[in-house]
Formats: sequence, structure tokens, C-alpha cells
Amino acid sequence: MSEPATLADPAMLDKIDKLFACNVGEYIDLPQLVVVGDQSSGKSSVLEGLTQLPFPRDSGLCTRFATQIIFRRNKELSVRTVTASIIPAGDSGADRASQLKEWSAGWKGGLEAEHFSQVMAEVHEKMGLSTSEGSSQSTFSKDVFRLEICGPEEDHLSVIDVPGIFKNTTPGLTSKADIHVVREMVEGYMKNPRSIMLTVVPANVDIATQEIIEMAREFDPGSERTIGVLTKPDLVDKGAEDKVLDLVEGKKLYLQHGWILVRNLNQQELQYGNVNRDLEEEAFGRKAPWSSIPPDRFGIKSLKNRLQETVTENARRTFPSVRSEITKRLRDSKNALKVLGGERETPEQQAGFLLDIVAKFQDITYQALSTNYGANNIFDRHRDLRLATIVVTRDTEFADDLNKWGHQYEFNIDDDFCPSSPSICEGETTKTRKVQNVAELEDVTAEQTQESLPSDDDDINQWLGDLYLNSRGFEIGTFNVSLLATSMKKQSKKWTNFARGYISDIITMVHKFIVKTLEIVSGDKRVYSSLVSIMMDDLLEKYRCALNHVDFLLHVERNGTPKTLNHYFNDNLQKCRQQRLTALLKKKGVENLSVTDIIMQDHMSNDEYTVQVIHDILESYYKVARKRFVDNVCVQAADYFLVTGPETPMKLFSPAFVNRLSPEKLAEIAGEEASVRRRRANLRKEIRELEEGRKMLI
Repeated sequence: MSEPATLADPAMLDKIDKLFACNVGEYIDLPQLVVVGDQSSGKSSVLEGLTQLPFPRDSGLCTRFATQIIFRRNKELSVRTVTASIIPAGDSGADRASQLKEWSAGWKGGLEAEHFSQVMAEVHEKMGLSTSEGSSQSTFSKDVFRLEICGPEEDHLSVIDVPGIFKNTTPGLTSKADIHVVREMVEGYMKNPRSIMLTVVPANVDIATQEIIEMAREFDPGSERTIGVLTKPDLVDKGAEDKVLDLVEGKKLYLQHGWILVRNLNQQELQYGNVNRDLEEEAFGRKAPWSSIPPDRFGIKSLKNRLQETVTENARRTFPSVRSEITKRLRDSKNALKVLGGERETPEQQAGFLLDIVAKFQDITYQALSTNYGANNIFDRHRDLRLATIVVTRDTEFADDLNKWGHQYEFNIDDDFCPSSPSICEGETTKTRKVQNVAELEDVTAEQTQESLPSDDDDINQWLGDLYLNSRGFEIGTFNVSLLATSMKKQSKKWTNFARGYISDIITMVHKFIVKTLEIVSGDKRVYSSLVSIMMDDLLEKYRCALNHVDFLLHVERNGTPKTLNHYFNDNLQKCRQQRLTALLKKKGVENLSVTDIIMQDHMSNDEYTVQVIHDILESYYKVARKRFVDNVCVQAADYFLVTGPETPMKLFSPAFVNRLSPEKLAEIAGEEASVRRRRANLRKEIRELEEGRKMLI
């Protein structure tokens, strides 16, 4: 058989041990050798035989936590050196982890049992474990006790010993909860796909019923990572030896790495003291039927050689993937930390965090209003953020609606009004709102209404005639000036619902833009909710101002004195008269028309003539007023108050808003939750340890 030293790769194994030391094993599955078994399996004796370390036997101190034992050959040393340290559990707090890392012990030469017991007792105290019955302290720890043994004659080997699993509790010492703690700890090491499991079972029991064997089958169904160790062959009943030999020969419970039989010192030999376990084992192996076992499957030396070979081969096979996984995990951890953003502990950090959000919000708002949609991919993912476009589209719909549906009665002759378009049928209605409302705006915005087509032109003659007859005075050849205001108010009755519906839609569009953009740039649901909550009252006030301005414009147009300086009014009036004359020419025929026909205009009475004048003036003024009203609502109420004015809702979220917040409000809005702080601390710890581990691989 080759020398053990030639089977090991010291440099590679040393790197793996250092990765464990800097806690990389908490994040990446590392190649390792782990010793598992029941509490009564003889696991500690096997470990002592492998390591030649005098583990304490009377108190069970070495079974309360995982112990990593590292052997390294160093020809520069003249004597063996032992260094002890503690690797804190991954979930340890920063202070506890720092205290555990600071502890260390070291000595040269041999390690006496009494000295080792003292060291283990000190480790128990550092880990906060109980050392006596009835103690309120924990019985087991997830921390790892690390022993590094270097010397000129040492063989390269690393092994991790974990507490033995058990089913029955010890009153005053272990509990049912401890059973689950230990099992979970052992499973954590066994499920690592890069671990080699040294599975220790007594030869004097029914192997098939051993729980540790079932666990090994569960995590290694192909037995590719399991090495079986049979202990206590000296306790096997006479006649039962063949069953043990069948296991060693691979005839039962086959394992790819096979079974090895070891014979440790029994209790009587231990009491005698100064008994050489290796000589006793060799003497036992020369006895029948154990003498039939091949040398490479019997004894602690064969086991150690097998472990060195298996561990080295396993490390060489898995090490390249370990390097790539560390790199990937480090990249993912840095990305996760970046997503959390900067720390938000102090008021200055919290204000800076909010100011960053303000800057992002304002950038998106500027891009949305300037239609610079190509500057940010957000406008492709969320097309409802293209605010300028959706507002202009709604402006056009409002103007079209008021043109087609806004008047109460159809005028007699008009080329500008198109209610009889093929797309509009008699009895058809239209909705005054085009955007679905949101719950938080219900107290501000207008309700949805339906508006019908204007009545036909015969109705307007009847209406204006009744209006004139019921309001005329002593005028001769004219009419009361208040009649135009009265008729205008009636004719524009539907403006109210259309205008309030329009401005409610713009309010809703702006509000959706604000909350969607805040949600995106905040990156934190709690921050987003807090911002919306604290801004909501001011937002609603801004929305009410826009709605109030629409009501003001409606009052001016519908309740005020009809007035215009727009020459378009006179143009409209002249156009009305020309249209009437043209209609008369068509009706009479140009060749039969006389001057008298033109003057008499179809023999109209004074009242009919006056009603016609009222109609033409109303029509001419209505056109001017409608276009003026549409412009004013869109430019003033919508654009000035809601979209591009100096005090729009989007400008509430500004640096001034952040600067006005008290320290308490800053903490309420931007302060990190405890879970986020823990997450940040854990990620920084992980990044620090992974960075340290990656340096070791270079």
C-alpha cells in the first residue's frame, strides 16, 4: 500500500480547512469528513484512535457540539503544536461571535487527558453550555470547536465529530427538545452532498435497525458518500460473527467504500491504563474468525488510510465547483445588499435615502411630462406612466364630447355640430368618465353619469319660443337681454357632468402616476405606504383645488353675464344668417326667388323673427363659449393645477418635503425595520466571510 502522505493533497486540504475556519461552510457545501453515530456506538473511541487525542470520557464534554480536528504535517516544526479555537454558529450575534473568535488556546508537545478536560470545560463555558445537572443553560451548541494539530510526523487529515444521536433523555441533563436539536445538527452535516460520512455502528447489535444507518440511506441512497465502521467486535455473541463478516465482505448492506472493523479498548482496559490500543487491536485481529478479514478492512490504521484516500479524492472532485459557488454566492449576496440600499439608522441617512427617492421620482416625472419615454425602460413596462400622452388623449375626448353631446338642444342649421354621425344612433348615451375611479379618491372625484343625445332642432324652436313668450316685456323688435343668459344656462346644462367627469379623470390619472412611481422608486413597501399616507391629505387638497376651479369656470360660463370680445362671435352670427339665406334659396329655387321673398323670409311673424334672432345669437355665442370653456378647463384646471403648473401634486414630493420632516417622522417613514437591519448585518457578515474565503483560493 502506498504511504498515506502520498494520498493527501496538503495545499488543497489546507484551503478547505481555512474555508471552514472563516465560516464559508455556512453558505457553501464544503468537502468534509464527518463522524456520525449513536451515543453508545463507540464513536468517541474511534475518533480517539484516529486522532490519538485523549477525549474526556467521564463527563461527555466532547459530545455537546461539533468538533473539527485538523492534522497537518509541518517538517519545520520539531514538536507537535496544538491550537484550539471556536468557530461561532452562523446565527450568532455580532458581540457573541466576536467574543468566541477572540478565545484561543495553544500548547506544544503532548496533550494530557487532564489538560484536555480543562480546555473542554473552558470551551463549554465560552459557548454557554451547562456543565451540571439542573442547569438552565443550553445542553448543545451549534458552535464548532476547532483543534489544529501540526507536527513533523502528522498525517494530513481533517475530521468533524458531531454529537451522537439519541432517543432517550437523561433527567436533569437532556430533554426531548435536545433530541431534535442534535438530530437537526447531525442532519445538517449529513445532507451536505460534499461530505463523506464515517458512519459508526456497534457490531453487537442488529445493524439494520440502527437509526444512523437509516439516516445515511436517506441522504446518500447510492452509498457513494458513506464509509461504514463496525465497533465492539469483542462483544459480538458467539455464533453471530458470520453476520459481521458478511457486512465487512460486502454481502449485506453494501457500501461503495465498504465496511471496516475496528476494535477499541474496553472499559476494563481503560481502567487499567497504559494499555496500547493499537497493539491490543492487532492481537485481536489475529484471532479467528477476525483473522479472515483483509488487512485493508481491519483496524484503525487501515481506516485512517482509507479516510485519507477517500477525503482527498472527494476534495479533488468537488473543489472546482466550490470555487465557482463561492464566486456566485458572493455576487448574489452583494446584489442583495445593494437592493437594500444604504443604511438608514441616523436622521441624516434617512433623509439622504428619501432625497434619493425624490430625485428618482422627479426624473421620471420630468421624462413623463416631456414625453422622453425612451430615456427610461419604465415607460415600456408601465405604459400608464406616459402621463403627457394619456392627459392629451383625455383632453381631446373631452373636447369631442362637449362638441357632440354637450348641448341640450340641437341647433337648426350648423355644420360644426355632428350628433347625427353614423357612429351615434338615436337613444344612444355616453359616459362622462373614461377612467375607473380609485377608492381613496371617492370623496373628491365626481360620480359616473350617462348623457344622452341633444334634442332635435324642432325642440329648440319650441323651447326658445316658450322661453321668449314667458319672459318678454315692453320691448319692440327686440328681446330682454337676460334671455341670452337664461337660454345659455339651459343649453349648457350637461357641461357640468362632462367637465367634472373630465377633471376627475385627470385627477385619477395623476394620482395613479404618483402612487405607481412612488412604489417603483421606493423599493420598500413600508416606505411607499408611509409616503402615500403622509402625503394623502395634501394630495386630496390639490385635487379639490382643481375640481373647485372647474366649478368656478362652470359658474362663470353658466351663471355669469354672457360676454365675449372674440370676433369669432360676429363671424358665427353672420355665418348663421348666410346659412339661413342659403337654405331659403334652395327651398324657393333661385330662378323664382324675388326681393320680396328675401325681405319677408317666408312671411315670419314678429315673434318668429325674434325667436330666430335669439337662436342665432345663442348658437353663435355658445360656440365661442364652448371652445373657451374647453380651453380654460384643460389649460387652467387640468394643466395648471394638476400637470405642469408650479404647485401641482407631483411637486409635493420634493426636497422641501423631506427637509420639513421631524426626526420622528423621518424614522417612521425611512427607518429600517428590525428584519431589514438583521438582513443587512447578515449579508455584510456573509460578504466579509466569503471575500475572506475567496482570497484563500487565489
